[in-house]
Amino acid sequence: MIGNKRKNGILGTKKSLLMLGLACSLLFTACSSNSEPNASGGTNTDTGASKERVTLKVEVFDRGNSPVGSTITDNYLTNYIQENFGEPNNIDLEYVPVPRSEEVEKLNVLMASGSNVPDIVFTYDPNTFNRYAKQGGLTDVGPLLDEHAPNLKAFLGDEVLGYGQYQGTQFAVPAKRSNVGKYASFIRQDWLDKLNMPVPQTTEELYETLKAFKEKDPGATGGQVIPMGMTIASAQYEPLLWSFIKPLTDEQKYTLTQQLGSNDYPTLLPGFKDALQFMNKLYNEGLISKDFGLDKDKKKLGEDVATGKVGFYSEDDINPFYENGSYDTLQKNVPGALLHSVDVFTNEEGKHAKPMYAPNGLYIMIPKSSERAVEAIKYLEWMATGDNLFNLQNGIEGENYTMVDDIPVVVENPTEEALNRLYNGGDMIIISNGKQLGSMELNLKARAMQMPAKFKDQVEAAQVIANTDVIPPVLMDRPIEAQTKYGTTLLDKFNEMIVKTTMAKPDQFESVYETMLKDYMASGGQAILDERTAVYKEMQAK
Repeated sequence: MIGNKRKNGILGTKKSLLMLGLACSLLFTACSSNSEPNASGGTNTDTGASKERVTLKVEVFDRGNSPVGSTITDNYLTNYIQENFGEPNNIDLEYVPVPRSEEVEKLNVLMASGSNVPDIVFTYDPNTFNRYAKQGGLTDVGPLLDEHAPNLKAFLGDEVLGYGQYQGTQFAVPAKRSNVGKYASFIRQDWLDKLNMPVPQTTEELYETLKAFKEKDPGATGGQVIPMGMTIASAQYEPLLWSFIKPLTDEQKYTLTQQLGSNDYPTLLPGFKDALQFMNKLYNEGLISKDFGLDKDKKKLGEDVATGKVGFYSEDDINPFYENGSYDTLQKNVPGALLHSVDVFTNEEGKHAKPMYAPNGLYIMIPKSSERAVEAIKYLEWMATGDNLFNLQNGIEGENYTMVDDIPVVVENPTEEALNRLYNGGDMIIISNGKQLGSMELNLKARAMQMPAKFKDQVEAAQVIANTDVIPPVLMDRPIEAQTKYGTTLLDKFNEMIVKTTMAKPDQFESVYETMLKDYMASGGQAILDERTAVYKEMQAK
């Protein structure tokens, strides 16, 4: 048998851990009488196995990283799923590789082929999902979920499921993110200590702190001090920009937001111009990175942080803390350097407003041509049942992980076999983006425990910050076609607007802003505004 062969006592402990106080009906509702543990520690649900053997084709991303002895279609996880789901249900699993770097293009080819398309396909791209749904190429999975997937529905919840709807019909099963927090900010605590200054708590206090960093150069950089690190990547500017946005009515939120790609942008929201003017002030006073508009990949910022030049910056919440990451390197380069997680940007309500990720990840779809829609839903349902998700994500206890404070912690120095066992876990376990342990608290705790132990407190603080006063994405009743059409062009225009308004001379800010906004609106911004306004009116009329 493939899998984790544990004694009943250990299995009982694991189940109670997974529930973590949640009722069976809330998360893994298949604690019902029609489910019983199998010999491998998973749970086989009585899904009504087919009388005749059938084949279920499932897309899988191929990243070209299979270890020796495995292929993307024949490995520990494919075999585990075949044994624990396929065999009890009289189903042969056939995995169809799609190169990750070409996923949309290859998926388009598969979808166009009709009979050769897998029964389960997926994409991260919402525009691709919307296009397939609009063209009538997808199965309505709503009734199938109701009939065959109580555990999956409970695991995902209505909010996540809502992201898989097109004009009210459930055409996709969205994967569930284990964490929705995005951003935190970081400050050189040793610089504050040297200047005998407190940690800033507001935007205005941050401004005074940045001026002190520039004037007094507490890091002794020899005139190379960068009080506030900045790039043209969203992690650096979004916390600042969104903190200036004023309280919105529902109409403003739905109509004035511009979604470019998968993110919402505040281009037309009240307060956005004020944010740009503040960035202009910081730049003209020498308080932010001089050539930030050229740093699209954040490489220069990382170097400046690691060499001790940056006093404050915003970033994806745990990015600074990876082993051999920017903070690790900073401490090697500058003995005594301390980087603390902080939440300083405040809006007019006193909140530290910042965007969050949408709660969904992948869009999992069943093509309309599939004759195995029921089996496909049962496949996803099986993943959400009992211990199955835990076992798939964590492997074998004692070989892949040990339990520490209710968290499965990766074994130090695992065997090569154990190391290779879950190499493709993120691509196989498609109902979840990230490890799920039954609650956001445990998910974040587990995430923090993956970081170097010396950064534990700051990682935990950064994760709390990233999930504080978050702004959820705006979900419209139907896709906005103008966003799909103009999104890529407008994102370039948006970034250009930030760079040019920030770098303008103070007396030229107004004219540069007006010119850039006019160009943005003429390049598709007005079309998005008009369509979102029309859809909002449709929503209000329902």
